[in-house]
Amino acid sequence: MMDELPIGRRVAYWRGRRKMSQQVFADRLGKSKSWVDKVERGVRRLDKFSVVYEIADVLQVDVQFLLGKEPERRADGTGVPDQVEVEEIRAALERYDQISAFFHAPPEPPLLEQLHKAVNHAWLTYQHAKCGMLTRVLPKLLRDAQAADTAYAGTERSPTAAHLLAQVYQLASSTLRKLGENELSWLAADRAIAAAQRSGDPLLAGVATYRVALSLLALGRARPALEVNVNVANRLAPGTDGKPTTPERLSVYGMLLLQGAIAAARIGDTASVRDLLAGADEAARALGGDHNHYWTSFGPTNVQLHRAAAAVELGEGKLAVETHHQIDPYGFGALLPERRAHHFLDLARGYAQAGDVEGASEMLLEGDRLAPSEIRCRPVAREVLTDVLRRTRGTPPTPIAELAENMGVAA
Repeated sequence: MMDELPIGRRVAYWRGRRKMSQQVFADRLGKSKSWVDKVERGVRRLDKFSVVYEIADVLQVDVQFLLGKEPERRADGTGVPDQVEVEEIRAALERYDQISAFFHAPPEPPLLEQLHKAVNHAWLTYQHAKCGMLTRVLPKLLRDAQAADTAYAGTERSPTAAHLLAQVYQLASSTLRKLGENELSWLAADRAIAAAQRSGDPLLAGVATYRVALSLLALGRARPALEVNVNVANRLAPGTDGKPTTPERLSVYGMLLLQGAIAAARIGDTASVRDLLAGADEAARALGGDHNHYWTSFGPTNVQLHRAAAAVELGEGKLAVETHHQIDPYGFGALLPERRAHHFLDLARGYAQAGDVEGASEMLLEGDRLAPSEIRCRPVAREVLTDVLRRTRGTPPTPIAELAENMGVAA
């Protein structure tokens, strides 16, 4: 049986199923043919999740198949989370095991080194837009991170444990927001700030802040979202405290400004949108390119993506489309799938605002081709698709009709 084979044999099996030679497979991975051969024969171990993830992407299989585990799937096979998975995350957030540590010795915590790897893997999963896979691992990851934070409290490893917990809360917040669970998203983001403060890392607290702002925005609280972004950005602005301006600090500062611009656009404050985007653009130029410090994907390209998103929020769909055509194709192609699919969804809204139903349809399909769960699990995508179907004359094109069927949207 497949689940009894070593991972190298499973790689060889799926490579054969995809009708790839070892050389073609190696070229797509950026490895040598000799490296592939050694992996498949079990001479070389695959001990990095990031490499396994790349292999799974090239072979177009769920990474769980390569790990020898049958993944749990919805009946439709799209990888979109169902309500049971959301409830499991809710249950993990509702745990207050740290209180019991006042009365009993905490259970044996997970090793921080292992937890660190698991958190990094979860970020990769999130930024590769594997929403369904992430919701399956988040409940256990939350429990493990909470247990570690409790067990290591008061020790020299406490800041590290708190840092990891803050990251897991942020992952939970962003995932829940995409699923439309905005109250839970706010709760997780708020906890992320508290954990980040215990970690002693102001940049991590800054990232957690814009997660809070995103949740507030999703709840219709645009003005508080704007205020919290700008207030914390001002504290992290270069040169404000005499500390060096590092690439990490520029990235977090810039992302706070970008999220502030989106919040300002939501309330129609065009002057603030202009100023915040200008500040973010200056930070991106100082950074000197697109980077992923603190999982921000911040840089000149992301500034342009947010410029387009802000135009959509202001109801200026035509401007959003024009902005998209000015984006450097190479920079855009180098962004992680979650960012690109999110942008396609923003563009679909922009085309719809401009009255271009065909353009809106193509952007939805482009996003779905790139990252199905990023489109199919998001309530805003359902709204755009509903609008597209309503404004389509006659029978909708087959690809759009099929997408509507897969998303449960009435054609």
